[in-house]
Order: sequence, then C-alpha cells, then structure tokens
Amino acid sequence: MSRSGAGDVLEGMKIWRIVLLPVLLLAPSTSMSPAQAEVTAKRVLVDLRRQGGYAGFDDRVIVYGNGCVRLTRRTGPAVDKCLTAKEERTLRGHLSKLRVGASERRPQGADFISYTLAHDKRRATRYTLPASWKPVVGQLEKIMEKYWAPD
Repeated sequence: MSRSGAGDVLEGMKIWRIVLLPVLLLAPSTSMSPAQAEVTAKRVLVDLRRQGGYAGFDDRVIVYGNGCVRLTRRTGPAVDKCLTAKEERTLRGHLSKLRVGASERRPQGADFISYTLAHDKRRATRYTLPASWKPVVGQLEKIMEKYWAPD
C-alpha cells in the first residue's frame, strides 16, 4: 500500500471515530453488562409442554426472563414473540403462587394429555392439573393461541 493510501485509511478511521463516538455516548446506559443481559434473556422463567390427546398435541411455550417467548407446535416453525407488560405481570403473579410439586403417574389407557411444567429449578409432569397450575397453564395456552401464527 502506498503512503498516500495508508493516509486515506487513517483519515477514514478518524472520521468514523468522530461520527461513532457521540452516538455511543448518547446511547442509553443500563446497569447490566451485555453478557448479563444475554444471560437474563436466555434464563427460562417457565417452560410448559403439552403432549398427547386425540389431537396429538406437542406444544411448547418457553417464557424467558426478559418476557419474550418461544412457541412451538407439532406442525410449523417455532415462533418468537415478546409478551406485553401486562401479560408478563399477570404471568409472574400466577407463578408466585405456583407449587410445582411431584410428577403424577401416567394413567391407564390412551389419549391423555400430559402437562410438563418447569419453573424455579423444579419440573413435574401431570395429567390432572392441580389448582396452582390452572392459572399458569391457562395463561400459557392463551399466549400460544394469541401469538403462534407461522408466517
């Protein structure tokens, strides 16, 4: 590279620093580092899996710590959305009353729907929903119906 070519590159770098520095200084600062924000986003708040039944359900709703969800069904692609502030507050309220408890034995016969719920480092599978599960499962099913729409 010629001496004038190197000077052009250095001059271009100076211009970018002049343009980029004010933008970075004006960017809103947060108390979280980018690594912390990524961990919070990937931390699972609650995970519900519904399987079985005549319809052959295989649905999954994963809600992350940042309020975003991943929805999957037996058919179609995964859908990623973010909950409204009200939906997230309501869900967190239901989760504060949730008692995961122990798994239930699989009943005799066929066509039962199993619900596997994971929250706060606990996981259980049930075929009949305990009282504390009903609001959580009900809201997660509503979220699935509202937001799962493959493109």
